Amino acid sequence: MTRSRATAIVVAACALPRVAVLLHEKAAIFDHIEKSDIIARRFLASGTFGYVPGDPSAYTQPVYGWFLIAVYWVAGRHWWSLGTAQVLIAIATALAVHEIGRRFLSPRIGLVAALVATLQPYLVWHDVHGNREIVDQLLGAAVFGLALAARSRAGGAAVGAACGLAILSNTRLVLLPVVLALFLLRRRLTLQAAALVLVATAVVLAPWVIRNKVEVGCFAITTDARALWKANNLGTYRVLSHGGWIDAVPDIPERAHGHVPNEWRTPQEAGDIYVSSGRRIHVDECMQQRHYEHLVVQFWEHHPGAKAKLVAQATEMMWNPKLGEENEGSSSLARNVVEPLYVVPLYLLAIAGLFVVPAAVRMLAILFVAYETVAAWVFAGTTRYRVPWDFVLALLAAAAIERLLARARPPFRSASQKR
Repeated sequence: MTRSRATAIVVAACALPRVAVLLHEKAAIFDHIEKSDIIARRFLASGTFGYVPGDPSAYTQPVYGWFLIAVYWVAGRHWWSLGTAQVLIAIATALAVHEIGRRFLSPRIGLVAALVATLQPYLVWHDVHGNREIVDQLLGAAVFGLALAARSRAGGAAVGAACGLAILSNTRLVLLPVVLALFLLRRRLTLQAAALVLVATAVVLAPWVIRNKVEVGCFAITTDARALWKANNLGTYRVLSHGGWIDAVPDIPERAHGHVPNEWRTPQEAGDIYVSSGRRIHVDECMQQRHYEHLVVQFWEHHPGAKAKLVAQATEMMWNPKLGEENEGSSSLARNVVEPLYVVPLYLLAIAGLFVVPAAVRMLAILFVAYETVAAWVFAGTTRYRVPWDFVLALLAAAAIERLLARARPPFRSASQKR
C-alpha cells in the first residue's frame, strides 16, 4: 500500500465517525466545556486572559484556552467551528501515530496503530466535545515521536520544546522532561543533548511563568491547587468510591458554608459575580494556591494510609476498562459494554507487543505508561486522563497483531518448490 493511500485511510477513519457524532451532538458539545471557554471569550472581548476584565488569571492550564481563542477569533464560537477544529486536531494526532509506527516499526504497523488509536470508542465521542485532553493527545504523540527520533542536541531541544507545550497543557507532566532526558542518556546520546531537554522545556515555560509572577503575583504554571487538594484529602476516597468525581468532595471550612468570604472565592466564581452583577471581586490566587498546597502536603504527611488507599483507587480508576460515572454524557451501554470490548483486547495485545517491538520503543512505552500511572497517584485516575496516551498501547498492539498475522500466514513457496 502506498503511503498516500494509507494516509487517506487514516484520515477517513478518524474524520468520518467524529463528523457523524458532531452532526448528532451539535450545540451539545458545549454542555461540559472546560473553563478555558470562559477565558477565551473574555480575552476576545477585553484582551484579558482571565475571568474578569482587567484582572489576569492563572487559574487554568493555558494551552486549551489559547486554542479556543484562535478558533473563536477565526470562525466564531459555534458548534461547527469548535467541532471542526477539534476533528482536525484528532486527524493530526492519528497521522502522527501513523508516522511514528511507520518510521520506527513498519508501514503496516503504523497504519494499524493509527486505526486502533483513532477508533477508540471513547475518543470518537470525546474528541468533538469541549475538552482540554484533545490537545494533550497531539502533544503526547509529538513528544513520543521526537524522543524516538532524537539523535543530536537539536533533537534533545525539540523534545524539550514539545515537553514545555505539553506541560502548559497538562501540569501533571511537569516531571516528564526529566524522564525523557534520562531516556536519551540511556540511548547513549550526549549529556548536552539530554540537558537540552530540560533547558528547552524551561525556555518554553518561562514566558508564561514570568507573566504569572508579574500579573498574578507568583511563579506558577497554574494557581488551581484547589483541584489537587480535592484529590488529596480525607473525603476524597469516599466520594470517588461512590461513583462521584473530585468536584463533589466537601470543601475546606472557609468555603463549607453558604456564604463564602470574598477572599476564598475562586477566580471563576469572581467572574460569575461580575457577569451577574457587574461587581468586581479581587481574588488572591497565589494565597489560595499556597494554602491548598500546604493542605495537600499535610495530608500526605499525617495520613499516609489514606493516601495509600487513594493510590490504589487511582490506579484502578485509571486502568479500569469500564468508564466511571464521572464520564458525563456516556450511556450505561457505552460505559459497561462498548468501551470494555475495545479496551480489554487493547491491553492484552499491548502486553504481547512489548515482546516484539524494538528496545527503544519498548522502553519509551513503559516510561509513558508508568508516568501516567504515577501522575494518577499524585492527582486522581480517570479514563479521560488515560486516553490521550492510549496511542502508546495502540502502537504495541499493532506490533502484536502484525506478528500474529505473520505467524498465521502460510510460508511463501516458489513455483519450483511447488513442483
